[in-house]
Amino acid sequence: MIKHLLRAFALMCIANLAHAAPAFVFTAIPDQDETKLQQRFQKVADYLQEQLEVDVRFVPVKSYASAITAFRNNQVQLAWFGGLSGVKARELVAGSKAVAQGVEDPEFKTYIIAHKSTGLKPADKLEDGLKGKTFTFGSKGSTSGRLMPEFHLRQQFAQAPEETFSRVGFSGNHSRTIALVESGAYQVGAVNYQVWESAVAEGKVDTDAVSVIWQTPAYPDYQWTVRGDLDALFGTGFTEKVSQVLIGMNDPELLASFPRKGFIPAVNEDYEPIRQVAKQVGLLD
Repeated sequence: MIKHLLRAFALMCIANLAHAAPAFVFTAIPDQDETKLQQRFQKVADYLQEQLEVDVRFVPVKSYASAITAFRNNQVQLAWFGGLSGVKARELVAGSKAVAQGVEDPEFKTYIIAHKSTGLKPADKLEDGLKGKTFTFGSKGSTSGRLMPEFHLRQQFAQAPEETFSRVGFSGNHSRTIALVESGAYQVGAVNYQVWESAVAEGKVDTDAVSVIWQTPAYPDYQWTVRGDLDALFGTGFTEKVSQVLIGMNDPELLASFPRKGFIPAVNEDYEPIRQVAKQVGLLD
């Protein structure tokens, strides 16, 4: 009798697990070192789990391309993308949509930074003195670390960066770009202005060795994007609930980790300028 009861209980547990709600998994483009990303987004996972009342997990990725692949393959259902990575990801998953962006994201900027040995000074335009220097972008798929600075460099010098500079590299993330230019490994680099300002505020940059010499005009950048099949996976209205929970994030500690003053609604059309620039530069078919 006891054996039958235990067997029945085990079968019931298995059945319950089979019908349990799936985990809601998200990721983020690795725009900073992995340790900092894990600290940032584990707190966000805890917040989302409490608000959404489902199991929420953060899964780190090694590259911007990996973030897009995970989204395409339904390994993650939500992602904190940059402008370009978001555009690319939404093209791969039917019905996917941008649902929230930082207050600062409609007016994002890239800083061009230079080592003191270059003698380059802050200016209102990209100077001819940049020619022949060594230059590092961030990740190859970064909006602020590659797409927008490359666009403006091409506009100014009417040629590819490889023709403007003596050597062109890709650091992989913004933190590394700052370190490479600060050390003199590269003379000039392109960096996300938020990462730069946070690093300076935290005393992590030797501003006697490296400084900002130019900034791009504003453009739309980071956003939260969800897959188009989210409601089918988690129930009708779940997409809207996720959007509202993200927009309602107001804990100063959570917001400081992005860093953002808050989150506001976003739609796919907000990122049409990024799509157009990516086509012009050849980063999007």
